[in-house]
Amino acid sequence: MKILVYLGHPAHYHLYKNAIVAWENKGYQVFLLIKKKDILEELLRKAGLEYHNILSEGRKDSKLGILIGTIKRAYRLFFFCIRNKPDILTGTSVENSFVGKILNIPIVNLNEDDASVVPLYAKLSYPWATSILNPSVCNSGKWDKKAIKYESYQELAYLHPNHFRPDQKIVAQYFNPEKSYFILRFARLNAHHDAGIQGIGTDIAQNIIDILKPYGDIYITSERKLEPQFEQYRIKINPLDMHHVLAFAQIYIGDSQTMAAEAGVLGVPFVRFNDFVGRIGYLRELEDVYHLGYGIRTSEVPELYEVITELITMKDRKEVFSQKRKKMLSEKIDYAQFLTWFIENYPESVNDMKTDPNFQYNFR
Repeated sequence: MKILVYLGHPAHYHLYKNAIVAWENKGYQVFLLIKKKDILEELLRKAGLEYHNILSEGRKDSKLGILIGTIKRAYRLFFFCIRNKPDILTGTSVENSFVGKILNIPIVNLNEDDASVVPLYAKLSYPWATSILNPSVCNSGKWDKKAIKYESYQELAYLHPNHFRPDQKIVAQYFNPEKSYFILRFARLNAHHDAGIQGIGTDIAQNIIDILKPYGDIYITSERKLEPQFEQYRIKINPLDMHHVLAFAQIYIGDSQTMAAEAGVLGVPFVRFNDFVGRIGYLRELEDVYHLGYGIRTSEVPELYEVITELITMKDRKEVFSQKRKKMLSEKIDYAQFLTWFIENYPESVNDMKTDPNFQYNFR
Protein backbone atom coordinates (compact mmCIF):
# COMPACT_ATOMS: atom_id res chain seq x y z
CA MET A 1 0.00 0.00 0.00
CA LYS A 2 1.23 3.50 -0.89
CA ILE A 3 -0.01 6.33 1.33
CA LEU A 4 0.57 9.98 0.44
CA VAL A 5 0.41 12.34 3.42
CA TYR A 6 0.28 16.06 2.64
CA LEU A 7 1.30 18.35 5.51
CA GLY A 8 0.47 22.05 5.39
CA HIS A 9 1.18 23.18 8.96
CA PRO A 10 3.61 22.27 11.78
CA ALA A 11 0.73 20.85 13.83
CA HIS A 12 0.01 18.38 11.01
CA TYR A 13 3.42 16.78 11.44
CA HIS A 14 2.47 15.95 15.02
CA LEU A 15 -0.99 14.86 13.89
CA TYR A 16 0.38 12.20 11.54
CA LYS A 17 3.75 11.26 13.03
CA ASN A 18 2.60 8.24 15.05
CA ALA A 19 0.46 6.92 12.21
CA ILE A 20 3.39 7.30 9.79
CA VAL A 21 5.63 5.20 12.05
CA ALA A 22 2.90 2.55 12.40
CA TRP A 23 2.33 2.36 8.62
CA GLU A 24 6.03 2.10 7.85
CA ASN A 25 6.45 -0.61 10.47
CA LYS A 26 3.77 -2.59 8.64
CA GLY A 27 5.67 -2.26 5.37
CA TYR A 28 3.54 0.42 3.73
CA GLN A 29 5.25 3.05 1.60
CA VAL A 30 4.56 6.56 2.91
CA PHE A 31 5.18 9.65 0.78
CA LEU A 32 5.46 12.80 2.86
CA LEU A 33 4.75 16.04 0.98
CA ILE A 34 4.89 19.50 2.51
CA LYS A 35 4.66 23.15 1.65
CA LYS A 36 6.76 25.85 3.30
CA LYS A 37 5.02 26.89 6.53
CA ASP A 38 6.65 28.29 9.67
CA ILE A 39 8.80 25.61 11.38
CA LEU A 40 7.30 22.61 9.55
CA GLU A 41 10.45 21.79 7.58
CA GLU A 42 12.64 22.22 10.66
CA LEU A 43 10.45 19.74 12.56
CA LEU A 44 10.76 17.13 9.83
CA ARG A 45 14.53 17.55 9.54
CA LYS A 46 15.01 17.22 13.30
CA ALA A 47 12.78 14.13 13.30
CA GLY A 48 14.89 12.59 10.52
CA LEU A 49 11.94 12.09 8.17
CA GLU A 50 12.28 12.04 4.39
CA TYR A 51 9.95 14.49 2.67
CA HIS A 52 9.32 16.39 -0.55
CA ASN A 53 8.71 20.15 -0.41
CA ILE A 54 6.44 21.02 -3.32
CA LEU A 55 6.50 24.76 -2.65
CA SER A 56 9.94 25.42 -1.19
CA GLU A 57 9.89 29.02 -2.45
CA GLY A 58 6.85 29.83 -0.29
CA ARG A 59 4.08 32.19 -1.32
CA LYS A 60 2.78 35.69 -0.65
CA ASP A 61 -0.08 36.19 1.81
CA SER A 62 -2.23 38.23 -0.60
CA LYS A 63 -5.31 36.65 -2.20
CA LEU A 64 -3.44 36.49 -5.51
CA GLY A 65 -0.42 34.95 -3.79
CA ILE A 66 -2.62 32.29 -2.17
CA LEU A 67 -4.23 31.47 -5.53
CA ILE A 68 -0.90 31.21 -7.35
CA GLY A 69 0.56 29.09 -4.56
CA THR A 70 -2.41 26.71 -4.65
CA ILE A 71 -2.13 26.28 -8.43
CA LYS A 72 1.62 25.58 -8.19
CA ARG A 73 1.12 23.00 -5.44
CA ALA A 74 -1.71 21.27 -7.27
CA TYR A 75 0.37 21.08 -10.45
CA ARG A 76 3.39 19.61 -8.64
CA LEU A 77 1.26 17.23 -6.59
CA PHE A 78 -0.44 15.99 -9.78
CA PHE A 79 2.85 14.99 -11.40
CA PHE A 80 4.17 13.52 -8.14
CA CYS A 81 1.13 11.24 -8.07
CA ILE A 82 1.57 10.34 -11.74
CA ARG A 83 5.15 9.24 -11.01
CA ASN A 84 4.59 7.47 -7.69
CA LYS A 85 0.99 6.15 -7.97
CA PRO A 86 -0.22 6.41 -4.34
CA ASP A 87 -3.25 4.34 -3.36
CA ILE A 88 -4.72 7.00 -1.08
CA LEU A 89 -4.22 10.71 -0.35
CA THR A 90 -4.65 12.12 3.13
CA GLY A 91 -3.98 15.45 4.77
CA THR A 92 -5.53 18.85 5.29
CA SER A 93 -4.93 20.35 1.86
CA VAL A 94 -7.14 21.69 -0.90
CA GLU A 95 -4.74 20.28 -3.51
CA ASN A 96 -5.33 16.68 -2.41
CA SER A 97 -9.00 17.02 -3.31
CA PHE A 98 -8.32 18.50 -6.77
CA VAL A 99 -5.68 15.98 -7.72
CA GLY A 100 -7.36 12.96 -6.17
CA LYS A 101 -10.58 13.70 -8.02
CA ILE A 102 -8.79 14.04 -11.37
CA LEU A 103 -6.73 10.86 -10.89
CA ASN A 104 -9.50 8.88 -9.18
CA ILE A 105 -7.48 8.37 -5.99
CA PRO A 106 -9.42 8.19 -2.67
CA ILE A 107 -9.03 11.32 -0.54
CA VAL A 108 -9.38 11.34 3.25
CA ASN A 109 -9.46 14.93 4.47
CA LEU A 110 -8.70 15.69 8.13
CA ASN A 111 -10.05 18.83 9.77
CA GLU A 112 -11.11 19.89 13.26
CA ASP A 113 -12.40 23.40 12.44
CA ASP A 114 -16.07 23.91 11.65
CA ALA A 115 -16.82 24.72 8.01
CA SER A 116 -18.22 28.11 9.07
CA VAL A 117 -14.79 29.03 10.48
CA VAL A 118 -12.82 27.99 7.37
CA PRO A 119 -15.45 28.56 4.62
CA LEU A 120 -13.05 28.91 1.68
CA TYR A 121 -11.14 25.77 2.64
CA ALA A 122 -14.40 23.85 3.03
CA LYS A 123 -15.78 25.00 -0.33
CA LEU A 124 -12.59 24.11 -2.17
CA SER A 125 -11.70 20.80 -0.51
CA TYR A 126 -14.84 19.10 0.82
CA PRO A 127 -16.83 18.66 -2.43
CA TRP A 128 -14.17 16.34 -3.90
CA ALA A 129 -12.94 14.63 -0.74
CA THR A 130 -13.99 10.98 -0.57
CA SER A 131 -14.27 11.12 3.23
CA ILE A 132 -13.79 13.74 5.92
CA LEU A 133 -12.57 12.92 9.42
CA ASN A 134 -13.94 15.30 12.08
CA PRO A 135 -14.18 15.37 15.87
CA SER A 136 -17.77 14.63 16.88
CA VAL A 137 -18.35 18.28 17.82
CA CYS A 138 -17.11 19.63 14.46
CA ASN A 139 -19.68 20.64 11.83
CA SER A 140 -18.67 20.31 8.18
CA GLY A 141 -21.73 22.15 6.92
CA LYS A 142 -23.54 20.75 3.92
CA TRP A 143 -20.74 18.18 3.51
CA ASP A 144 -21.34 16.70 6.96
CA LYS A 145 -22.94 13.60 5.44
CA LYS A 146 -19.56 12.43 4.15
CA ALA A 147 -17.86 13.13 7.49
CA ILE A 148 -16.85 10.31 9.83
CA LYS A 149 -17.16 11.58 13.39
CA TYR A 150 -14.83 10.40 16.14
CA GLU A 151 -14.71 11.05 19.87
CA SER A 152 -11.33 12.65 20.18
CA TYR A 153 -9.24 15.65 19.14
CA GLN A 154 -6.42 15.93 16.64
CA GLU A 155 -4.15 16.89 19.54
CA LEU A 156 -4.75 13.45 21.06
CA ALA A 157 -3.01 11.88 18.07
CA TYR A 158 0.26 12.96 19.65
CA LEU A 159 -0.44 14.07 23.23
CA HIS A 160 -2.49 11.08 24.37
CA PRO A 161 -0.73 9.28 27.27
CA ASN A 162 -0.24 6.28 24.95
CA HIS A 163 2.19 8.38 22.91
CA PHE A 164 3.50 11.21 25.07
CA ARG A 165 5.13 11.35 28.50
CA PRO A 166 6.32 14.79 29.65
CA ASP A 167 10.01 14.74 30.58
CA GLN A 168 11.41 17.27 33.04
CA LYS A 169 14.94 16.41 31.93
CA ILE A 170 14.17 17.87 28.50
CA VAL A 171 12.82 21.06 30.07
CA ALA A 172 15.95 21.28 32.23
CA GLN A 173 18.03 21.76 29.07
CA TYR A 174 16.50 25.24 28.82
CA PHE A 175 15.67 26.35 32.37
CA ASN A 176 14.85 25.07 35.84
CA PRO A 177 11.56 23.12 35.54
CA GLU A 178 11.10 23.21 39.32
CA LYS A 179 10.44 26.96 39.17
CA SER A 180 6.93 28.16 38.35
CA TYR A 181 6.62 29.46 34.81
CA PHE A 182 4.01 30.55 32.29
CA ILE A 183 3.88 30.11 28.52
CA LEU A 184 2.56 32.91 26.30
CA ARG A 185 1.90 32.33 22.60
CA PHE A 186 1.33 35.04 20.02
CA ALA A 187 -0.01 33.83 16.67
CA ARG A 188 0.36 35.71 13.40
CA LEU A 189 -3.37 35.45 12.53
CA ASN A 190 -2.72 36.10 8.85
CA ALA A 191 -4.39 33.07 7.21
CA HIS A 192 -7.27 33.78 4.84
CA HIS A 193 -9.79 32.61 7.48
CA ASP A 194 -8.21 34.98 10.05
CA ALA A 195 -9.49 38.09 8.26
CA GLY A 196 -10.91 40.50 10.85
CA ILE A 197 -9.71 38.35 13.76
CA GLN A 198 -7.92 40.12 16.60
CA GLY A 199 -5.75 38.66 19.33
CA ILE A 200 -3.29 39.83 21.97
CA GLY A 201 -1.96 43.31 21.21
CA THR A 202 1.00 45.11 22.75
CA ASP A 203 -0.78 46.77 25.68
CA ILE A 204 -2.67 43.63 26.64
CA ALA A 205 0.50 41.54 26.42
CA GLN A 206 2.27 43.95 28.76
CA ASN A 207 -0.61 43.88 31.25
CA ILE A 208 -0.63 40.06 31.22
CA ILE A 209 3.11 40.01 31.92
CA ASP A 210 2.68 42.49 34.78
CA ILE A 211 0.02 40.23 36.35
CA LEU A 212 2.12 37.06 35.99
CA LYS A 213 5.55 38.40 36.98
CA PRO A 214 5.18 38.10 40.78
CA TYR A 215 4.20 34.44 40.45
CA GLY A 216 6.86 32.96 38.19
CA ASP A 217 8.99 33.18 35.08
CA ILE A 218 7.47 34.09 31.71
CA TYR A 219 8.37 32.56 28.36
CA ILE A 220 6.99 33.73 25.03
CA THR A 221 6.77 31.75 21.80
CA SER A 222 5.68 33.88 18.88
CA GLU A 223 4.90 33.53 15.17
CA ARG A 224 4.85 37.29 14.74
CA LYS A 225 7.61 39.80 15.29
CA LEU A 226 7.90 40.73 18.95
CA GLU A 227 8.09 44.28 20.23
CA PRO A 228 11.55 45.06 21.71
CA GLN A 229 10.31 45.01 25.32
CA PHE A 230 9.15 41.41 24.95
CA GLU A 231 12.31 39.95 23.44
CA GLN A 232 13.71 39.23 26.90
CA TYR A 233 10.93 36.66 27.37
CA ARG A 234 11.28 34.87 24.05
CA ILE A 235 12.05 31.17 24.39
CA LYS A 236 14.30 29.55 21.80
CA ILE A 237 14.09 25.78 21.91
CA ASN A 238 14.05 22.74 19.65
CA PRO A 239 10.45 22.67 18.30
CA LEU A 240 10.29 18.94 19.11
CA ASP A 241 10.68 19.82 22.80
CA MET A 242 7.86 22.38 22.99
CA HIS A 243 5.22 20.00 24.32
CA HIS A 244 7.47 18.97 27.21
CA VAL A 245 7.93 22.63 28.11
CA LEU A 246 4.19 23.27 27.80
CA ALA A 247 3.30 20.25 29.95
CA PHE A 248 5.06 21.62 33.05
CA ALA A 249 3.79 25.21 32.69
CA GLN A 250 1.48 26.64 35.33
CA ILE A 251 -0.80 28.31 32.78
CA TYR A 252 -0.86 28.83 29.00
CA ILE A 253 -2.13 32.16 27.64
CA GLY A 254 -2.32 33.00 23.95
CA ASP A 255 -4.27 33.75 20.78
CA SER A 256 -3.36 30.45 19.08
CA GLN A 257 -6.10 27.79 18.73
CA THR A 258 -3.87 24.73 18.43
CA MET A 259 -1.59 25.47 21.34
CA ALA A 260 -4.58 26.21 23.58
CA ALA A 261 -6.00 22.78 22.77
CA GLU A 262 -2.59 21.18 23.33
CA ALA A 263 -2.39 22.75 26.77
CA GLY A 264 -5.92 21.60 27.55
CA VAL A 265 -5.37 17.93 26.68
CA LEU A 266 -2.16 18.04 28.77
CA GLY A 267 -4.13 19.29 31.76
CA VAL A 268 -2.51 22.73 31.70
CA PRO A 269 -5.16 25.45 32.17
CA PHE A 270 -5.36 27.65 29.09
CA VAL A 271 -6.66 31.14 28.45
CA ARG A 272 -7.47 31.74 24.79
CA PHE A 273 -8.00 35.37 23.78
CA ASN A 274 -9.20 36.06 20.24
CA ASP A 275 -12.31 36.55 18.11
CA PHE A 276 -12.68 32.84 17.27
CA VAL A 277 -14.00 32.21 20.77
CA GLY A 278 -17.43 30.56 20.70
CA ARG A 279 -17.15 29.56 17.03
CA ILE A 280 -15.00 26.39 17.06
CA GLY A 281 -16.69 23.22 18.31
CA TYR A 282 -13.76 21.26 19.72
CA LEU A 283 -12.44 24.24 21.68
CA ARG A 284 -15.91 25.02 22.99
CA GLU A 285 -16.07 21.43 24.26
CA LEU A 286 -12.68 21.69 26.00
CA GLU A 287 -13.81 24.96 27.59
CA ASP A 288 -17.50 24.43 28.34
CA VAL A 289 -17.80 20.65 28.87
CA TYR A 290 -14.44 19.64 30.34
CA HIS A 291 -13.56 23.09 31.76
CA LEU A 292 -9.90 22.70 30.84
CA GLY A 293 -9.56 26.31 29.73
CA TYR A 294 -11.22 29.62 29.09
CA GLY A 295 -12.12 31.33 25.82
CA ILE A 296 -12.35 35.10 26.05
CA ARG A 297 -13.29 37.47 23.22
CA THR A 298 -11.28 40.59 22.50
CA SER A 299 -14.24 42.71 23.59
CA GLU A 300 -13.92 41.25 27.10
CA VAL A 301 -10.52 42.56 28.22
CA PRO A 302 -11.43 42.97 31.93
CA GLU A 303 -12.60 39.33 32.00
CA LEU A 304 -9.21 38.28 30.60
CA TYR A 305 -7.34 39.79 33.53
CA GLU A 306 -9.89 38.43 36.02
CA VAL A 307 -9.57 34.87 34.74
CA ILE A 308 -5.76 34.98 34.76
CA THR A 309 -5.76 36.29 38.34
CA GLU A 310 -8.30 33.64 39.39
CA LEU A 311 -6.17 30.86 37.91
CA ILE A 312 -2.94 32.10 39.48
CA THR A 313 -4.49 32.19 42.95
CA MET A 314 -6.46 28.93 42.63
CA LYS A 315 -5.63 26.44 45.37
CA ASP A 316 -4.65 22.93 44.22
CA ARG A 317 -4.82 24.12 40.60
CA LYS A 318 -2.67 21.30 39.25
CA GLU A 319 -4.71 18.60 40.93
CA VAL A 320 -8.01 20.21 39.89
CA PHE A 321 -7.00 20.31 36.23
CA SER A 322 -5.43 16.86 36.40
CA GLN A 323 -8.83 15.45 37.41
CA LYS A 324 -10.56 17.35 34.62
CA ARG A 325 -8.07 15.89 32.15
CA LYS A 326 -8.68 12.37 33.46
CA LYS A 327 -12.40 12.76 32.84
CA MET A 328 -11.78 14.01 29.30
CA LEU A 329 -9.39 11.16 28.51
CA SER A 330 -11.85 8.58 29.88
CA GLU A 331 -14.37 9.69 27.25
CA LYS A 332 -12.02 10.06 24.27
CA ILE A 333 -10.18 7.62 22.04
CA ASP A 334 -6.53 7.45 20.99
CA TYR A 335 -6.83 9.27 17.68
CA ALA A 336 -3.45 8.08 16.35
CA GLN A 337 -4.54 4.45 16.62
CA PHE A 338 -7.90 5.24 15.05
CA LEU A 339 -6.35 7.20 12.17
CA THR A 340 -3.82 4.43 11.48
CA TRP A 341 -6.60 1.84 11.28
CA PHE A 342 -8.95 4.05 9.27
CA ILE A 343 -6.47 4.82 6.47
CA GLU A 344 -4.96 1.37 6.10
CA ASN A 345 -8.40 -0.28 5.98
CA TYR A 346 -10.03 2.31 3.73
CA PRO A 347 -12.76 2.18 2.39
CA GLU A 348 -13.97 -0.77 4.51
CA SER A 349 -13.27 1.39 7.58
CA VAL A 350 -15.98 3.82 6.44
CA ASN A 351 -18.55 1.05 6.37
CA ASP A 352 -17.39 -0.23 9.76
CA MET A 353 -17.87 3.23 11.32
CA LYS A 354 -21.26 3.81 9.67
CA THR A 355 -22.50 0.38 10.73
CA ASP A 356 -21.16 0.65 14.27
CA PRO A 357 -19.83 4.07 15.37
CA ASN A 358 -18.90 2.53 18.73
CA PHE A 359 -16.23 0.48 16.95
CA GLN A 360 -13.93 3.45 17.52
CA TYR A 361 -13.84 2.68 21.25
CA ASN A 362 -11.53 -0.22 20.46
CA PHE A 363 -8.85 2.46 20.15
CA ARG A 364 -8.23 3.50 23.74
